[in-house]
Amino acid sequence: MSDEVRRLSEELARDPTSLVFLQLGEALRRRGQLDVALRVSLRGLERHARNGDAHDLVARIYTDRGEFDRALAAWEAVLRLDPQHSGARKGKGFVLFKQGLWHDAERELLAAAELDAGDPSIPAALALVRRHAEERAAVPAPDAASVPPPDAARVLFAAALGDGDMTALLIDREGLVMAGSYPTADGGDVSQEIGAELRGVSDEVQRALRHLSLGNWIRISFETEAATVAMTPAEDGGLVLLAADPALPQGLVRRVLDHCGALAQAWMAGAAVGGRQ
Repeated sequence: MSDEVRRLSEELARDPTSLVFLQLGEALRRRGQLDVALRVSLRGLERHARNGDAHDLVARIYTDRGEFDRALAAWEAVLRLDPQHSGARKGKGFVLFKQGLWHDAERELLAAAELDAGDPSIPAALALVRRHAEERAAVPAPDAASVPPPDAARVLFAAALGDGDMTALLIDREGLVMAGSYPTADGGDVSQEIGAELRGVSDEVQRALRHLSLGNWIRISFETEAATVAMTPAEDGGLVLLAADPALPQGLVRRVLDHCGALAQAWMAGAAVGGRQ
């Protein structure tokens, strides 16, 4: 525990009604201790329900946790209390951008710019949102006959995944999730958020390997506390991502990834000849 977190924790313990929970929650958030930060912040919010900064802190923690709907709800609460809160507008703009809602994101960022003209991050965010919107608008709409039934796309990898604690996505080079799903413990689906984060990753990996004269990439895997994550390239600069329980053997993860890659290749080949079944 850092000296700052210890000091703030002791101060809050002496006076549970103190607004120091805002500083403590932010310090924990910056250290990546999101579960503890959320508990501290929600407890403080119970005592200070009409404090806009408290709702704002909770929203930022939810955003870091990838719980975007809850973050948006918290920022809406901020704006009900303080319609001039530029941070809430900017935060909503960021989340809407992550969800691919370009025009809604632009609207919120324009409102934030009016409220805080001196914040240089807002024009930069606006430029990014507009660039993504223009790029997506330039992509031709697919022929209706080639669009798969949504349920068929979501369960594309079911045969490979079986009953194991794994999930898989097919993501194109622009970060659009074409197939698969990434469910969360609370019943949500963060597929599109993950896709947006991985936009262009396949091209970047290939560029790095070319620079190192290592040839084309076949697969990449790495372990985290929460999951083993493995990726393999797909057609047209896309990729297949597999997330598995870290307790599962690496050999099994590799075999399942290869199976998912083959399913993705066959599915995309079906699209190229005029329809996916």
